[in-house]
Amino acid sequence: MHISEGVLSGPVLLSGAALAAAGTAIGLKKLDYDQIAKAGMLSGAFFVASLIHVPLGPMSVHLIMNGLVGLLLGWAAFPAILVALALQAVFFQFGGITALGVNTTLMALPAVFCYFAFSPLLFHRRPLVVLAAAFGCGFLSVFLSGVIASMALMFTEENFWSVAAMVVAAHVPIMIIEGIVTALCVVFLKKVQPSMLPAYSRKDGL
Repeated sequence: MHISEGVLSGPVLLSGAALAAAGTAIGLKKLDYDQIAKAGMLSGAFFVASLIHVPLGPMSVHLIMNGLVGLLLGWAAFPAILVALALQAVFFQFGGITALGVNTTLMALPAVFCYFAFSPLLFHRRPLVVLAAAFGCGFLSVFLSGVIASMALMFTEENFWSVAAMVVAAHVPIMIIEGIVTALCVVFLKKVQPSMLPAYSRKDGL
């Protein structure tokens, strides 16, 4: 879901850069010292997952994993995703430096939203609620990323409407896969390392 350089208008690029800078500043402020290793690991997982592109019609799709990154890092998802996208832009020309702010925003903002929406449910007493929350986090994060990417395209040029709709439609299979992968990861972490999950300190209150 990388948007390449030369596609978006100046105002859209500046707006994306401003949002990414604000989110990254908040994320760095909230990133505890003992979370740095986890943030680096998740940034690396995001980097690798989004490198594998699968052709689908006139475009290609790939795993994003921003839902899982957001679920485990919260606001720190912004700097983690920013670093991964910057390295992809420099080494593989995915996205681009001028579009880095927009690409960071469209992937990190849904991640943070899903953190607040779903993390309180991760230690619910009913396993089905936990699974549904984890699946919803993975699914919704990709959907919202597609919506933001579509909005960026449409604010640049109204004629991009068909392309914007295609972006969302092409990622429906990815939404489902991301939901399943996120659910499996949450179940695994609950068994082996529950302290990595953000609701760990609040589990007695559910």
